Amino acid sequence: MRLEIYDAKALNFVELNYTGGNETLVRCDKESKYIDSVVFNLYSPCFENANKLYEYYGPTKYNSRKLIPLRNELISHREGLAKLNSYHSFEKHISSHFLGAELLEELKKSDPDLAENWKTCLDKLLLINNELIRLCEKCADEERILWVVGY
Repeated sequence: MRLEIYDAKALNFVELNYTGGNETLVRCDKESKYIDSVVFNLYSPCFENANKLYEYYGPTKYNSRKLIPLRNELISHREGLAKLNSYHSFEKHISSHFLGAELLEELKKSDPDLAENWKTCLDKLLLINNELIRLCEKCADEERILWVVGY
């Protein structure tokens, strides 16, 4: 909770919106899903690789031609996460991503015993990865557009 007045520059989350059309986006729709930017950064290479027009601060559209590549990137990413078998490999993997050190810092703040509990954290990251894959599949199956917008 923030007890302050702030502007849009202080927002720090990514919206995953599948309610808009091909050219329209209804920002912050009640069905939208959200992920903290510091966590999203772990998955952002998947979004960048699937759509070369990906732009964090603008809405990026993933239509039927981009959803399957995104899904495949996320599956590959999940396989990489699933191979992590020690705190050292977990820490090294997270650190290798853009702003990964920031994510590790946040994880250590939320769990001072991260070195002991890293597997629980990894399981949560795998769940997020699986949810992103399911979202891609839902959009593809229902012929919807997935809009990704960073704030």
